[in-house]
Amino acid sequence: MPPRFDNRVIARFLDGSLVRGTTFDFAPTKTSFHVDDGRETREIDIGDLKALFFVRDFDGDAGYHEKKGFFVPHAHGKKVMVEFLDGEVLFGYTLSYTSRGLGFFVFPGDPGSNNEKVFIVHGATRRIKLRSAAGISDFPYAR
Repeated sequence: MPPRFDNRVIARFLDGSLVRGTTFDFAPTKTSFHVDDGRETREIDIGDLKALFFVRDFDGDAGYHEKKGFFVPHAHGKKVMVEFLDGEVLFGYTLSYTSRGLGFFVFPGDPGSNNEKVFIVHGATRRIKLRSAAGISDFPYAR
């Protein structure tokens, strides 16, 4: 399969709305980026987002129920559980967690997920729990 030069994303906003499209200028250190939905290009402010989902495809599988937990064998990074302000919980692995900055990336804990990775916006989280991949330590981070 040839490499993709676009990033298929679903931007989920704090108010529950979403925008599907592609982005070419997202960076975790920038406060805004653009999403082109095929009709128009919108500027997205990170502060308005819950998370930015980088997806395999926009349709996904409506019949698939994502597993909650850690199911990727030989995963790298730390296990992370993210609880959002709206109560949604996301499980995955992170290589780059820091409490500084706008947010951090999580790779899904379910290998069957339609998500390739998710950029979690710190301001949209209630609680973040980290554990080393070996499970040696567990330390909660409360926003």
